[in-house]
Amino acid sequence: MTPPPSGCAALGAPGTRVPGPLDRFGFPLRLLLLLVWTAATTQGHPRSGPRVSAVWKASTFLPIASSSGHAGQDRVDFGSAEPHTVLFHEPGSSSVWVGGRGKVYLLNFLEGKNASMRTVNIGSTKGSCLDKRQDCENYITLLERQGEGLLVCGTNARRPSCWSLVNGTVESLGEKRGYAPFSPDENSLVLFDGDEVYSTIRKQEYNGKIPRFRRIQGEIELYTSDTVMQNPQFIKATIVHQDQAYDDKIYYFFREDNPDKNPEAPLNVSRGDQGGESSLSVSKWNTFLKAMLVCSDTATNKNFNRLQDVFLLPHPNGQWRDTRVYGVFSNPWNYSAICVYSLGDIDKVFRTSSLKGYHAGLPNPRPGKCLPDRQPIPTETFQVADSHPEVAQRVEPMGPLKRPLFHSKYYYQKVVVHRMQASGGETFHVLYLTTDKGTIHKVVESGEREHNAFNIVEIQPFRRAAAIQALSLDAERRKLFVSSQWEVSQVPLDLCEVYGGGCHGCLMARDPYCGWDQGRCVSIYSSQEPVLQSINPNEPHKECPNPKPDEAPLQKVSLAPNSRYYLSCPMESRHATYSWRHGKSVEQSCEPGHQSPNCILFIENLTTDQYGHYHCEAQEGSYFREAQHWELLREDGATAEQLLGRARTLAASLWLGVLPMLALGLLVH
Repeated sequence: MTPPPSGCAALGAPGTRVPGPLDRFGFPLRLLLLLVWTAATTQGHPRSGPRVSAVWKASTFLPIASSSGHAGQDRVDFGSAEPHTVLFHEPGSSSVWVGGRGKVYLLNFLEGKNASMRTVNIGSTKGSCLDKRQDCENYITLLERQGEGLLVCGTNARRPSCWSLVNGTVESLGEKRGYAPFSPDENSLVLFDGDEVYSTIRKQEYNGKIPRFRRIQGEIELYTSDTVMQNPQFIKATIVHQDQAYDDKIYYFFREDNPDKNPEAPLNVSRGDQGGESSLSVSKWNTFLKAMLVCSDTATNKNFNRLQDVFLLPHPNGQWRDTRVYGVFSNPWNYSAICVYSLGDIDKVFRTSSLKGYHAGLPNPRPGKCLPDRQPIPTETFQVADSHPEVAQRVEPMGPLKRPLFHSKYYYQKVVVHRMQASGGETFHVLYLTTDKGTIHKVVESGEREHNAFNIVEIQPFRRAAAIQALSLDAERRKLFVSSQWEVSQVPLDLCEVYGGGCHGCLMARDPYCGWDQGRCVSIYSSQEPVLQSINPNEPHKECPNPKPDEAPLQKVSLAPNSRYYLSCPMESRHATYSWRHGKSVEQSCEPGHQSPNCILFIENLTTDQYGHYHCEAQEGSYFREAQHWELLREDGATAEQLLGRARTLAASLWLGVLPMLALGLLVH
């Protein structure tokens, strides 16, 4: 029989008979099953969640129902907690650098071998920390390639400093303000482009509390005016090389406090900005403008106004205008939405929109325009942009409906996107979204269709549940690198072994990395020949050679009259409706979105009519399968006194063990 839910004794397991009404336990048990049903049927929109769930076991992922595993080759434990980590990985490499507290970890994930870890200690001036009430550790906040080595920067006991790390040898570069914050909790972003360095980090600990965007290394050091942003929290920065070198742009995506309660993003400046002509503008960005990203669904009247993360996906044609910008947004209830923008649309808004609140004619050159031949921006243009830094037109998502790709009750925090081709050559964009629960959702978006997203699977990447601190995608090696305060995991993108149910289950997963071949659900990269795939969102299972899935094997149990019993059916797909059928009658139904891993049918007092065959049936669109088949047989002459003591223990275990967890789950959800 399927194991009972976690924390439950196996009440009614084969060979166990519980005769008599047992009234003293009746109310707790009924309340318990009522709580299970209530918690499972009040959890929001069902299909925005992942279809299946998988946990990390040994060196691979196995379904949640599998037996326990052990630490595997694709995960490394730090040995102690690292409250703040930063991750550096170069695509195609098997190495990952992780900055921790006073040290840098070098992890190596060689294919087919156990992962290894080497530690390099980074010295600090901890003794010079003046205020002993403050955190005087050296938290590494920046790792960046520098020649043959690595540039390492950290808080250094509130004296931000950098070091050069080459072949395991550490050399101090001294204090470098702007490269690392004074505290690891400060919002900080550093962008490198050749010999130029841009930063959002303040240079003085107790002065200049208004965050600025600066060029801290390059021809001329520039910074933003203090009035153009209101308490910005910087999310992502990128440099866009356009058709003309002088027109190259720097985009900083950020959120800020503003009266409209909407995220302001991105910030736009010309990379070749040389400052202005007057004393007020000579050291400031003169091409600064900002725009508002809109992420709302007018059909449901839902607005998502807090930017969490951004990922830029260049187009294979190399045209910068076709770069897709994926934004993760949340609302005050921590529900999330994913909106997708075109870099070309963002650029057009900056180039053509009027300025918010400015009703006179725009000066020439217009604010935000880059000038060739290193020309300074005229004072009039700077003054208009400085007093009216926001454009009036808002940036809307791609597509004719201008709506989110999808929205969900889950609280997403980070995103990376992989463009891939399925076995038949069709292009898909696969999103990997981290949740506040320390899991990753894998969502597939067709590159050819409009607003077609499917949440495939929830991945639990760590041995020890923890918040995800950093996420990096290696498209070349088709791996994700994920870090928490305890460990770093390497997660393959093609997790095909998690999908059970034979050919039908494999194709119903709609995972573009996976297909059916030679009796197994396999990665498309493991076969030289095309594998059987169908990413048809409606009826992929109909592509299987066998039109119907196999029937569930018959299981039997003998029970005395008046027994109390339950049947448990594992819900492998959260998108399916599971029903317990007895004869022609449906005794219990568990709808999509059901949060319990099992659909439970509770029989409180077994009568003559309740003996016989019970079928647990799963319906997911047109896909139907029998998940469980039980026959309850009559066994007379059981003595209640023989099992009463055991029944007390079992019922008490249910009441005391499971009810608090269910109540906590209800409060959380």
